[in-house]
Amino acid sequence: MLRTLSLIALAAMVAGIAGLYFSGALFASHWALRLVQAAAFALMVAARITFGRRSFHAAADPTPGGLVTTGPYAYLRHPIYAAIIHFTWAGAVDHMSWPVLGWAETVTAGAFARMHIEEHLLVRKYPEYRAYKKQVKKLIPFVY
Repeated sequence: MLRTLSLIALAAMVAGIAGLYFSGALFASHWALRLVQAAAFALMVAARITFGRRSFHAAADPTPGGLVTTGPYAYLRHPIYAAIIHFTWAGAVDHMSWPVLGWAETVTAGAFARMHIEEHLLVRKYPEYRAYKKQVKKLIPFVY
């Protein structure tokens, strides 16, 4: 059941990103928002490198190999989702309209659903995740 919900959440994220892209709102044009997108892209690359090949799976499914708490994971529990959310909202803010905000919210809702599912599964697979969760913020270092 959780795998299915995770795939539905991923589909929502993909649909939201596609909606932003096809409405011309995925990429920011304002220099400050482009910097946000560049930082988000760098965060995603750093998280992918830190996590390694284990991070490439469609459904939420904690992989063997231990809990990753280094690199960006030392500051954020979900740096890849944070990068996606920050990137999409920078584009959405730059191209503000109701449909664009709807697409950005679709991405965000899908990401939050996946984070919730993954955290539930991570606590079951890695009991030490509970302590990590108390120490490390979800999306914004030292804030949230």
